[in-house]
This record gives sequence, structure tokens and C-alpha cells, in this order.
Amino acid sequence: MPPSGGGLATVVEHAHYLSQAAKLLTEDQKQKIVDMLAADPEMGDLIIGTGGCRKLRYAAGKSGGVRIIQLFVSKDGYVHLLDVYKKGEKDSLTKAEKNELSKLAAILKG
Repeated sequence: MPPSGGGLATVVEHAHYLSQAAKLLTEDQKQKIVDMLAADPEMGDLIIGTGGCRKLRYAAGKSGGVRIIQLFVSKDGYVHLLDVYKKGEKDSLTKAEKNELSKLAAILKG
């Protein structure tokens, strides 16, 4: 669902996301992810205990895909790309990782 007003969401690629994405994704794949989330900022499964972060599954190449952690702040229409990692690298986020995301989400939501 696009932000109120019917336009596209603004996608913000955070430093950690960019450093990981550079290792895992092509420029075309990164742009497709940005375009998808701008059009549908609530894509992905809600991760309980993270303050509203979502995990998006994205197929990347023949050998699998990646998981993208993102947060949509509806009041300002921003999608924050926070992390990306290889499928299978971790099954689920640890309690400490969820707590860290929750703190970051609170800051980003203002």
C-alpha cells in the first residue's frame, strides 16, 4: 500500500544495508528491490518484537536468495532498508537482534 496520497514511498538505503547489498546483489537487483518497496512498502512478513520491521524474501540468482530487513514508517512515507543477508545464513533473528531493531525502529519513527 503506497503512503497516503497515493504516491510512491521514499526508500532509504542505510549504510549497513548498502555494505551487505554490495556483496550479495547486482545493481539491477538492488534497483528492483527499491522499486518494489517504493510501490508496496508493506511487503514482507512482520517480525514480532522489532517495532514494525519486516522480512522480505527476494530470489537472487540460481543458488537461492536473500532476506531483506525493512521498516516502513507510514507517517512520513519512508521505507528504511536496514539489513540484507543470504538465505540460510540465519533461520531467524536472535532476541538481541530483535531488540536492536526495535530500538532503531523507535528512533526512525520519531
